[in-house]
Amino acid sequence: MQFINYFNQDAYTNIAMDAWLLKNLKPKKPVFALWQNKKAVIIGENQNTFSEVNQAYIDSQNVQVVRRVSGGGAVYHDLGNICFTFFVPVATSASVDFHQFVKPMADALESLGIHVDISGRNDLEIAGKKVSGNAQRYAGGYLMHHGTLLWDTDVDAMIRSLNVADEKFISKAAKSVRARVGNIKDYAPEGLTISTFIDQLKYYLADEGKDTEYVLSEEQKASIKKLRDEKFSQWAWNYGKSPQFMYNNHAKYDGGAIDVQIDVKNGDITDVNFTGDFLGVRDWREMKSELIGIPFTRDTIAEVLDRNKDGQYFGSITNDELLETFFQKDEVKING
Repeated sequence: MQFINYFNQDAYTNIAMDAWLLKNLKPKKPVFALWQNKKAVIIGENQNTFSEVNQAYIDSQNVQVVRRVSGGGAVYHDLGNICFTFFVPVATSASVDFHQFVKPMADALESLGIHVDISGRNDLEIAGKKVSGNAQRYAGGYLMHHGTLLWDTDVDAMIRSLNVADEKFISKAAKSVRARVGNIKDYAPEGLTISTFIDQLKYYLADEGKDTEYVLSEEQKASIKKLRDEKFSQWAWNYGKSPQFMYNNHAKYDGGAIDVQIDVKNGDITDVNFTGDFLGVRDWREMKSELIGIPFTRDTIAEVLDRNKDGQYFGSITNDELLETFFQKDEVKING
């Protein structure tokens, strides 16, 4: 197969590139790409981003959040992970078979002395541990099959990124993930590095180096970068496209207990309510209208709270504590 070299390790660019190539490449024969992202959480097309990520950790660690155009669940990427994509002409979506696209990657790993098993429809396992997850999208006579290969991924960062906000759950969640998810490095021949691993995978998939690079034109590259800037790097796509939902949380501070209920549609707050035994000096409803219609993000809510800090609407509960109540979740959701 011919291969395409992705531009860099920016997740916004790479996910945009996947989407652009699916729609516009139109190859006569299968084409593949091997690429990497710096720290990122990649959200499935139909997922609610707000419920999938630990936003406080994401913000503190500069983890990119990007929604892809294929289904499936949220996954964590870092430079210990290798991503792969196949673009394949397919007559109809009815003829799509996960197995036929997972097998070439399994064969490539076998060629490097790494024994893998294909599990279910779309996973690769080593010694019973998942090392690869896959997703697909069909459009206009072409299939995009993409997935991950966990070479040496930071499991703790994976756990913390994917909506584990409470420290008391971290070690338990990490232990659970490590029991089910593996890193290929632990099963690879001694001395094999990630760069050599990528090179050897490319060599195998390119028919032992016989197939060449599919070179994109400058115009095509510009179109991909435009798609990145106008869609895949935008909050409206990555967060705003989330389904309508209601967020509820409870917290107790020195200044009293507080419950927050928020309705969110297209990423914007449509209603908000606070209850609890906090000792507000003024009625918080005086500032409610300022919260309606704004994006459900830490920065926008912080701006409203800061403008109204002198009102003591929540008594001695601080703005930082309020923001924690808005964004600190109790759910434990993990990758894999």
